[in-house]
Amino acid sequence: MNTEAISAHPFIPNTPSEREQMLATIGVENFDALITDIPEEHRNPPLDLPNTASELEVAARMQALAALNQDAGSRPSFLGAGAYRHFIPSTVGAVLQRGEFVTSYTPYQPEAAQGTLQTGFEFQSAVAQIFGMEVANAGMYDGPTAFAEAGLMAARVSRRNRILILDSADKRLFEVADAYSRYQNVTIEPISLNRVLNGDIPDDAACIAFQSPNFLGQIEDAQAISDAAHAAGALSVMHTYPIALGMFKAPGQCDVDIATAEGQPLGVPLTYGGAYVGLFTAKQRFIRQLPGRIIGKTTDTQGRTGYTLTLQTREQHIRRERATSNICTSTQLIGLMVAVYCATMGPSGLRKAAELSYHKAHYLAGQINALEGWNANPDSRPFFNEFPATSPIPPSEINRQLIQRGIIGGLDISDTVPNGILFCVTEMNSRQDIDRLVDALAETGNGGAA
Repeated sequence: MNTEAISAHPFIPNTPSEREQMLATIGVENFDALITDIPEEHRNPPLDLPNTASELEVAARMQALAALNQDAGSRPSFLGAGAYRHFIPSTVGAVLQRGEFVTSYTPYQPEAAQGTLQTGFEFQSAVAQIFGMEVANAGMYDGPTAFAEAGLMAARVSRRNRILILDSADKRLFEVADAYSRYQNVTIEPISLNRVLNGDIPDDAACIAFQSPNFLGQIEDAQAISDAAHAAGALSVMHTYPIALGMFKAPGQCDVDIATAEGQPLGVPLTYGGAYVGLFTAKQRFIRQLPGRIIGKTTDTQGRTGYTLTLQTREQHIRRERATSNICTSTQLIGLMVAVYCATMGPSGLRKAAELSYHKAHYLAGQINALEGWNANPDSRPFFNEFPATSPIPPSEINRQLIQRGIIGGLDISDTVPNGILFCVTEMNSRQDIDRLVDALAETGNGGAA
């Protein structure tokens, strides 16, 4: 190994004399002596690297590889189940790519990060308004982790240790909640809607947590669930789909104590499942138990507006045993996308996106029900923009034939619904897209060749 080549590297700041002092302190003569414990054959192994290529050649290769993906932007897609393709105004990208925001991180020093703090404050304000809740934090890792943190927060507030989750919720919410609580003094258990509404809730239940729209896209009665939880001395925790709040009652209107959501539908592209941002809201009286950070607005001694981290209950800032969360990776950049989306769309735009998604999904359900052997929304429950349907042949075969026709089908849920497939429709699906899907289902559902 060429020690001099290393010492001369422009990104290694130590001077020769500083290196000599460090080696002397360790008790070795030189760098080579420092690494003698590494077998010689592993110190500088030969690298089987391909021949060099120009930027033009690399770009062409990457474009060719990217073209192999069956992405939702290049063909009709009816896949949802937690990640959704919604319209993103051009303002989102324009603001996001400004140099002031590209490298944004958790703003520990308010005097150097007023712009970043202000956008976080705007994010909180928009989320709280959409949810109809009194407080919102500055963001969580993603929707499922926000939901898990909500259950743990309910356990702290109620001083109880059983988190009950409605069995109609996405099983991935169960899995993340279990992972978060596994080494804490709480338990995660499923509970049926009938048990909740009949008052069959254990005395030590910390909360009744539910998803609405649930995993199958069906609307739960948030008010009734909250009333039942409160009657048992428990809290209500609601995980929702933020676009749906453009036309359905907000959690705050249903006396929900803690409400969470995946923020991806609000201006964030699919991007292979992340990075996303979790939305977390609660009633004012629980603010001291909120995980994450809260950005506040104030004035300085000269009366000028200023922003600061008002609450940050993570272990690096307070005693570890008092910390409510160890979240530290910044969600600020994704939160900025949500804030710009909300500011651009406004209440009327959000409502329009919700209404289009709702009506188009119901149009598709009606068209599918007209097909022989198909049954859309078999439970006949109210739904938003997703619904299950049963097919005459295995959903895996349906989706295989659809992708050959240039259509991304729904999610195969035959593990829970026999021959079940979960379809999703947003404002991005045109009527032509929907009719094209229905025509394809008419053929694939009858076993026709692709």
